[in-house]
Amino acid sequence: MDMARCAVLHGAVQGYTDIRTQGWVARLPAAWRPYALLMRADRPIGAWLLFLPGLWGIALLAPSWGFGLWLAFLFLLGAFVMRGAGCVVNDLWDRDIDAKVERTRGRPLASGAVTPRQAVAFLALLCTIGLVVLLQLSATAIWLGVLSLLPIVLYPAAKRVTDYPQLVLGFTFGWGAVMGPAAASGALGWEVLPLYAATILWILGYDTIYAHQDREDDAMLGIGSTALKFGERTRPFLAACYAGTVALLAVTGAVAGLSAWYYLALLVPAGMLAWQIRALDIHDPARCLALFKFNREVGFVVALAMLVGRV
Repeated sequence: MDMARCAVLHGAVQGYTDIRTQGWVARLPAAWRPYALLMRADRPIGAWLLFLPGLWGIALLAPSWGFGLWLAFLFLLGAFVMRGAGCVVNDLWDRDIDAKVERTRGRPLASGAVTPRQAVAFLALLCTIGLVVLLQLSATAIWLGVLSLLPIVLYPAAKRVTDYPQLVLGFTFGWGAVMGPAAASGALGWEVLPLYAATILWILGYDTIYAHQDREDDAMLGIGSTALKFGERTRPFLAACYAGTVALLAVTGAVAGLSAWYYLALLVPAGMLAWQIRALDIHDPARCLALFKFNREVGFVVALAMLVGRV
């Protein structure tokens, strides 16, 4: 067993990394740990961020509290499982690149702790669980869920062909903003368009912050990103993304007929997004990661604003 694989199995990943081999993951049987790390179960922030656009749609249109909570549970479970599946697909695509990047070289496929064949089998298991969850939703939402597989599979290739893979991620991670309303109401209304657009801009912004952690490695490997594209001009780019997000969320409220309380409540996430722009330091990877994670709180406050607007 080589040193990199031992590091993943025994919690000794070296260098700058966002992998968390300690905590509850360390309590799992040794054979399970690489799979938990492969699906990023040690770092659930990605699953939360995948869940939130769907929660927005549910908060906007769910006909009752009980049904809304049931849908939120299904979307949360589905987000954790399918985010894990997306990570497996991403790491299968990127295992050779990941081995050359300090932050990612400890990932199970890059280190050899999990073989590609084992990863594919694990991916099948995750997709099966995701399918069971999906079948609990309305027919419209089920078909939308099937369509979501295409961007999930194609996203890892985006960084090889464009400087805007974060935009592609926006279309992928933001799909819940389409599925949430479809699951809540059984159909798609006009409010879906500004809601989905707002989600895409929000993701484009926060994933640009995230991408600054790998800016130098990506440049060396010839990989595109908005972090590299905008560099020192990231702050005005981020301001444009977040201003567009708030504006489109306001339009969503108008189309959905939310009360004036929604617009007052929307000032809170708007302020949280503005603070991110002010606090950004693209030369501090730890700060970039912290600001990226802060968007979970932003997303929950947006959902709360929508609920307030329905009162």
